[in-house]
Amino acid sequence: MLTALGKFTVRRRRLVLSFTVLFMVVAGVLGTRAFGVLEGGGFEDPASESERASEALARDFQTSEPDLVLVATAAGGDVDAPAAQAAGAELAERVSTVDGVTEVSSYWSLGRPPPLHNANGDAALVLVRIDDDEAPAEEIVADVREAVEGDAIAGLDVAVGGSEAVFADVTETIEGDLGRAEGIAIPITLLLLVLVFGGLLAASLPLFVGVLAVLGTFLSLYVMGSLMDVSVYAINLTTALGLGLAIDYSLFIVSRYREELRNGRTVEQAVVRTVETAGRTIAISGLTVAVSLSALLVFPQYFLRSFAYAGIAVVLMAMLASIVALPALLAVVGHRIDALRIFRRRERKREEDGFWYRMATRVMRRPIPVALGVVAILLLLGAPFLRVQFGTPDDRVLPESAPSRDVSETLRNEFEGNASESFPVVVEGIDGDVDRELSALATDVSALDGVARVDTNVGDGSGWLSVVPSIAMASAEGEDLVHEIRDIDTDAEVLVGGQAAQLVDTKASIADRLPLAIGIIVVATFVLLFLLSGSVLVPIKALVLNLLSLTATFGAMVWIFQDGNLSGLLGFTATGAIDTSMPILMFCIAFGLSMDYEVFLLSRIKEEHDRTGDNDHAVALGLERTGRIVTAAALLLSVTFFAFGTSGVSFIKMFGIGLGIAVLIDAFVIRGTLVPAFMKLAGEANWWAPAPLRRFHARFGLREGDGAPATAPMPESAATTEDDDRQLVDITT
Repeated sequence: MLTALGKFTVRRRRLVLSFTVLFMVVAGVLGTRAFGVLEGGGFEDPASESERASEALARDFQTSEPDLVLVATAAGGDVDAPAAQAAGAELAERVSTVDGVTEVSSYWSLGRPPPLHNANGDAALVLVRIDDDEAPAEEIVADVREAVEGDAIAGLDVAVGGSEAVFADVTETIEGDLGRAEGIAIPITLLLLVLVFGGLLAASLPLFVGVLAVLGTFLSLYVMGSLMDVSVYAINLTTALGLGLAIDYSLFIVSRYREELRNGRTVEQAVVRTVETAGRTIAISGLTVAVSLSALLVFPQYFLRSFAYAGIAVVLMAMLASIVALPALLAVVGHRIDALRIFRRRERKREEDGFWYRMATRVMRRPIPVALGVVAILLLLGAPFLRVQFGTPDDRVLPESAPSRDVSETLRNEFEGNASESFPVVVEGIDGDVDRELSALATDVSALDGVARVDTNVGDGSGWLSVVPSIAMASAEGEDLVHEIRDIDTDAEVLVGGQAAQLVDTKASIADRLPLAIGIIVVATFVLLFLLSGSVLVPIKALVLNLLSLTATFGAMVWIFQDGNLSGLLGFTATGAIDTSMPILMFCIAFGLSMDYEVFLLSRIKEEHDRTGDNDHAVALGLERTGRIVTAAALLLSVTFFAFGTSGVSFIKMFGIGLGIAVLIDAFVIRGTLVPAFMKLAGEANWWAPAPLRRFHARFGLREGDGAPATAPMPESAATTEDDDRQLVDITT
């Protein structure tokens, strides 16, 4: 199939490129609208108790938890003064006229309860509920701010906060971060590409593939976001992974194409052979990465599923662009691939004299000390993860200058309890006197530590409590409070909602589905690597080493972002916890990228072992032939990820820095030391499989290198330089 595809791209190169350009234009026009349809939330489980509580509030009581909290500061210093009360009424009226606002209640309209004014008595709260079915939540927040901030209300200085304001500020921050990250990553990446490829023309090819992959994924996100809930945070993965995989795959394609030209093939033959060989490896690699990301689909939170949508789309786009559009472009460029060369070609030498060959040989002389030492260091670096604490994102993910964060800080520091964190307790199926049952439950809840106030709301056979806490709900104390309320003995069905309840439910839902997600990754990876290698041990080795490569990354996540080390340098606020979704998200992405490099390395080791039967030589030669590509690709990919470390949103910062660390550790430490050490220790057992599996692999196995032999003999001068990256400038040694 790949042979036919290669021949088609050569024969119809102009047609392929014409459709590619047309697709890029359409994707550019429509895909840039993705921000308008993507959502800012998605951290909760729709089937959880906390979400059922929210649905019951909306269905039975036509209300919900407050989406916006307005802090109104009286110019005269007294919120109980007649002028402040009149201004408060005007404020409520002004807010209620904004499209999408469904309910407004305030300190003044609720009878001036103490928790709704601060200790100084100069500021009071207005609680607002909105309906984002009428308009996007970001637009409603912007309209409310326009209506009340500045000098809009005489006698009151009004600031807008609350959960929807936080999400709106996060979305706005991410949009700005994306442009800044691209402004940092693209120039550095282009410079490194010129260093790697040695010339401007060859260096521009990965950017062509990257732009195609990113725009194509933006288009897919726009379509999906118009039909279902898709998180705006997936945009960051699209940009980082799209550019990174484009570079990764383009390095492999272009270097193999150069090799085939050196081996005496014509341009057309070189393109076809490149698609047959490198294209096969890229297809397997892309499928492996996509499978790792597909494990995110088993989770109910659309925040996680959105990364699967974006990741699978960008992997497929990068893969197709690399084995269809890029070969067509190479067929047009032909021998001009080295045009605009800046660096002169290095004089060739025997592969056995190369850095990575010698590195592998040194490791294999002392495999046990090397393996034990590296594993010990990785486990030591990963030790901080043993004290990980999980939480949900709140306003503190934003920079201190964000308006909604400033409001949240005011609520935490100046108000008795925290009305912005008030949460509902819905009571359904009450038999008997509803008022009596609700009052009894309210009394029990009020007696719990961490509760500042409880209000009751009665319905027909049901009711709900509004609980204002005196503690921060995004904490262990908040989770304990949820458990204590749920443990109260009552005959009715009690549904606890709110932020802490969502955290409790999110932890439970992720823990319930985590074994399935890991099982999908393990089984699919094992099958794909077996089909590639014909071995039972090699896939197991790959799984173990990939897990080891993530230990240091997870340890760094806790040490930096939970404990707050480097917070001043990196510019974020440590909360003592990390987002519950981040470890599984980063695991799936980093694991997929690790398998990407594993496939590149294993395919060349397997090819050489099949040719010579010499395990040690095959390992060293495979590392020599792919070491430059893998490390160069890892450096380039890490630049893209680290650029997102400049984000103003702390969990996006953690996402970028963590994945950048993971990529570098895997490419340099795992591939450079542990792979040759473990494959040396296993020896020929690396390639063992039971007889039935050997027969299965002989019939259905995947092999890079199937295809017609060269139509021209290899030049004598190239006889010892068959590697696919000899013309790459080595920037890693």
